[in-house]
Amino acid sequence: MSEQHHPVTGEHKYEQEVSSSEEHEERPGRSLITTDHEVIRRWAEERDAKPATVPGTEHEGRPGVLRFDFPGYGGGDLKEISWDEWFTTFEERKLNFIYQEHRKDGSPSNFFRLENPEREDA
Repeated sequence: MSEQHHPVTGEHKYEQEVSSSEEHEERPGRSLITTDHEVIRRWAEERDAKPATVPGTEHEGRPGVLRFDFPGYGGGDLKEISWDEWFTTFEERKLNFIYQEHRKDGSPSNFFRLENPEREDA
């Protein structure tokens, strides 16, 4: 099964682009950016995070705001969805996944955000 990925676009001077799960941060605390499904899935699974959406934000039966439900972080207001639903929505919205592997002190980081480089309010 071959997955198509849209290229990372926009100006990202502070981020390191990652295009495979073999690549890692050049230094702790660095923001990374990718559209690669395997990279995103591995990052989430390493943190036991499940793909999710914010209930009430759906559009025509499709997931609304995309999130991850991290264990122990009170995800009661999130609705778990399948990886297929999460990635389909991610691709349809042409999003970039911006994330960190570690904080500057070297501890694991759960920081991520999704952005559409063509819109300010992704």
